[in-house]
Parts: sequence; C-alpha cells; structure tokens
Amino acid sequence: MANINPGLQPAEIEKMKRQCRDKKQSYILNEAEPQGDEFAHFFFVGSYEGKECIFDAVMYTLRLHHSSLLYEMADDRAAEEFPRYKLRRQEAEDNDEEISEEEVDEEVELFKAELMDELEESEAVKVQEYVHADTDFDYGYALEVCLNEEEVTGSLIEKFVRDFNSGSLKLDETLYTFHHDDEDEEE
Repeated sequence: MANINPGLQPAEIEKMKRQCRDKKQSYILNEAEPQGDEFAHFFFVGSYEGKECIFDAVMYTLRLHHSSLLYEMADDRAAEEFPRYKLRRQEAEDNDEEISEEEVDEEVELFKAELMDELEESEAVKVQEYVHADTDFDYGYALEVCLNEEEVTGSLIEKFVRDFNSGSLKLDETLYTFHHDDEDEEE
C-alpha cells in the first residue's frame, strides 16, 4: 500500500484553508522552520496539475541565492584543494551534520573567502528568478521560490500566492549578479 501524503488529502486541505481564514491571509508560516529577512518557510493551498493540494514553500531572495551559490562553489573547490577538509566534509554529509568552525582550519576558510571574492568580482555566478515544484514530498508538494526582492515580507508572500494561484505569476528571466560588501557579511 502506498504512503498517503496528508498534504494532498481533502480534510487536511480544508484544515489549512480554515487556518488561513482564521489568520486572514493566504498562507501560514511554517513555525518549525527558520524565518529571516531574506527567506521564509510557509504553507498555502493551491493546485497542481488540476488537483488541489498544500504547498510547503520556501521563498528567498535572489541575493541570498547568489551568496549560497558562491559559498557552495568555494566549498567544493576547498574540498578539492584540501584533502583533510574533503574527508571531514564527506563524513559530515554522510552523517547529516554540519562541520563546526573549529573543525575547519584558518587556511581553508581564507581560501574559501578569497575564492568567493574572486568569483564575485569576475561575476562568474549569475542567477535568475525561478519557481521549482517537487512532487515527491512527504507533506503536499514542495515549492522553492526565488525572487529578485530586497526582503521576504508578508505582503510579498501574499502577492506571490495570489499570482501563483491565478496563473498570473511572471518571473524575471534576467540574469543577475551581486556584489556583497563587508556590511552584508557582518549581518
């Protein structure tokens, strides 16, 4: 017997709609996940391929996405350059854990920081808005949303849900790159 996805069940969908009505908004923040100025985790009711469902969404800014890609590229290169780091990183991934700062020596961190600066300066990383759905999910469908906005606010989420559900969502296909100053890194 196949596992039943509760986020696709009518009773659960009705419960989510009721929660949204009670809050007088089109979404419910996912309190079990972290929230920030540049990202939010939330649920909303929509439809996928003509069927009503709950979306478990994460929305983040294009700037944050750009920073994440810079970091991933630098981290991958550090793993290539420093065999000890590569082994520890693989071990951490296998055990689904994070590598603490104490476990990474200064040389590796300096290498990553310099490489991120080079990648940023050369504008090697370009990003654009996107929405990606994942239907192989435990609760409804996952939705990853990346928009070129300064911050993720309640009104932005409301507008996204409205536009997404009405089929009027327009994504900017322009490729962007960002330059992060020291002030960004201190926040």
